[in-house]
Amino acid sequence: MRGYRERPVYMKYVYIVVGTGIVSFAIKCIYEPNSLVVGGFSGLAIIIKSLTEGIVPGGVPLWFTNIALNLPVFLAALKVKGKNFIGKTLFSTIMVSFWLGIIPSVSFIENNILLAAIFGGALQGLGMGLVFLTKATTGGTDMVGAIIQNYLRQFSVARIMMVIDAVIVIVGGYVFGIERALYAIITIVVVNRIADAIIEGIKFAKAAYIITDKYEEVSNAIMHKVDRGLTGIYAKGMYTGTDRYLLFCVVTKKELVHLKELVGKIDENAFIIVSDAREVMGEGFFPVE
Repeated sequence: MRGYRERPVYMKYVYIVVGTGIVSFAIKCIYEPNSLVVGGFSGLAIIIKSLTEGIVPGGVPLWFTNIALNLPVFLAALKVKGKNFIGKTLFSTIMVSFWLGIIPSVSFIENNILLAAIFGGALQGLGMGLVFLTKATTGGTDMVGAIIQNYLRQFSVARIMMVIDAVIVIVGGYVFGIERALYAIITIVVVNRIADAIIEGIKFAKAAYIITDKYEEVSNAIMHKVDRGLTGIYAKGMYTGTDRYLLFCVVTKKELVHLKELVGKIDENAFIIVSDAREVMGEGFFPVE
């Protein structure tokens, strides 16, 4: 049987670099030109840039605000949570500011706020999903939430983050108008759905349950030709009263096609049930973490 599909350590940093680049593009080329404040320190940065345009030429840059807001948060997290908590998140936060500094200030989508809300959310969700796969974040309100939760343990980090982001969206609505705030809510929904799909999709697989009288032939074929292990579960047909084995196997979507072909050739009367396995960890898939 095959072993773990473990990626090299450097790939985690590749994911962070690419993911933060995508997130930063969404912030600078879609959110900022369309005045979409979707929470987080990036949302605060957009608000601050807009409010300071009459004071500082072009307003305070997004990259500067991102660093200025995150620096005290990281120092507080270092004191409260320790250096192990910060980990790769510090690198991803630096990369966000780096990308915000070098990406040109151009409007990628103009005169279509709905498209900007949906497409921007899809891009940010993709980027965030890649970063989350490395067990890092992009800093900001999630770090603030973790620090606050250390003192208010009756509340979860997710709930604290939701309150903080909601306040930022409301402030954005006050500055840019309630309509922009409503579109920002659409963006937040899209971001969460896409990020979840990225995280779950990587470990997504298919679970196959096979009932066949030729269980030995079928199991041998799957083990040697699909290169997957099986579990035989003793079962009894209640209608016929026949004792038999129920074969259980987890495969990728691509391998499922091969598995069904093999079973069909060996026993055309076999009964196969296929279900989604939302997350699979163990030998042949991903390490149990």
